[in-house]
Amino acid sequence: MFPSFSSLWSLSSLGATVLLSLPLAVAAPTVVPDMKWADTTRLGRPVSKDPCVIAFGRRYLMYFSLPPFDTRLAPSNAPAGWSIGVAESHDLKEWRKIGELWPEQECEKKGLCAPGAIVIGERVHLFYQTYGNGPKDAICHAASEDGVRFQRDASNPVFHPTGDWTAGRAIDAEVFPFGSQLLLYFATRDPQMKRQMIGVAGADLKSDFSRPTWKQLCDAAILKPELPWERLCIEAPSICRRGDTLFMFYAGGYNNEPQQIGVAVSKDGLRWQRLSDQPWLPNGRPEEWNASESGHPGVFADRDGKTWLFFQGNADRGRTWFLSRVPVLWENNCPRVAWKN
Repeated sequence: MFPSFSSLWSLSSLGATVLLSLPLAVAAPTVVPDMKWADTTRLGRPVSKDPCVIAFGRRYLMYFSLPPFDTRLAPSNAPAGWSIGVAESHDLKEWRKIGELWPEQECEKKGLCAPGAIVIGERVHLFYQTYGNGPKDAICHAASEDGVRFQRDASNPVFHPTGDWTAGRAIDAEVFPFGSQLLLYFATRDPQMKRQMIGVAGADLKSDFSRPTWKQLCDAAILKPELPWERLCIEAPSICRRGDTLFMFYAGGYNNEPQQIGVAVSKDGLRWQRLSDQPWLPNGRPEEWNASESGHPGVFADRDGKTWLFFQGNADRGRTWFLSRVPVLWENNCPRVAWKN
């Protein structure tokens, strides 16, 4: 189903007064996505998560999370935990895996996942999380000339939050340039490790993004779960810009609760206001491929002006995970989901 939206939203609390019309609730047809892709090499069944797409050179690259190997399929040198996959495409619909990032540094030895990528100059900068360390998981950085082979930052991990509002954990990295800074959005948890929420840090865009360059820009969550459908979790922030407004697509709810996707807006990258009290992209009906969730968004603004939202979904509570996409249409500078059937 398409979400029900309030008819108006305002940015007055962000220092601006903007009223935009939003579409009212409509019934959606049964959806057959034009992209439904996953890697099968790890478990012998399709499992891929956490998509992030960039345009680099003459192709598109997608970075995504790969689960630990089934021992029956694992090569002799297989890592024990999660890894990051790299796939390429020329049409954003058909994908082919072309590489993997396995643990190299001590901080990564239990696993790495949830990539966030950005092209700066002629290099791809990849920000990702360590995995398997509980409250000590943190954000790492690597860079690449070809988008496939990455050199790790010697100072990894480059960032984790501090303060009495957070357990110190940082996952789900998203980076976005704003003014002279590169903003780093991340998910963290409260000191009890129960409630997931979003924070932000910044580094000079001309820096090398190593650990000393990052400064935490908040002493509290910039977005935390408040709505019933968000339950105890907001994570996986993904940012795009329209004019002078930033749009954050985010995941609400932990995996398969169901996880669903919402949208918030900001003028300064720090203060955020939700577009609606309902999910922008909900999970599907019981008979649909994304019945268990539509989660972990990755928004991508293409060079031709089109916007796509990549996300993960499944219908079996996580036995499989597929990656898919929906076109994002803009009406009165407000995003509308448009399934292709």
